[in-house]
Amino acid sequence: MSLFPVSEEKNRWLQERMEYLRIYEKDIEEKFVRSSGSGGQKLNKTSTCVYLKHIPTGIEMKWMRERSQSLNRFLARRELVRRIEKLSGQLPPGEIKIEKVKRQKLKRKKR
Repeated sequence: MSLFPVSEEKNRWLQERMEYLRIYEKDIEEKFVRSSGSGGQKLNKTSTCVYLKHIPTGIEMKWMRERSQSLNRFLARRELVRRIEKLSGQLPPGEIKIEKVKRQKLKRKKR
């Protein structure tokens, strides 16, 4: 797996989680598309949005939060790991608390 423009610790964490969950790079279909939203001329010329599809589970996602394509690749994979953990019920104890708080905040926003 290639290294992303984040710390070695984060790269190692992602690689370990992907190995633990048996997520292989060969099972991930990756495309780069142009992002939508504000950003002006640069956004219209570069393909920084990352589209990932995990073939075995059928999970698809687009990630376009950052201006850097390589950083978006890392963040998309991290989100893919979290979604697969959630799907399989293997969330770490700290993550379960975070998910609960997110759901509570979402309910408050809707009111």
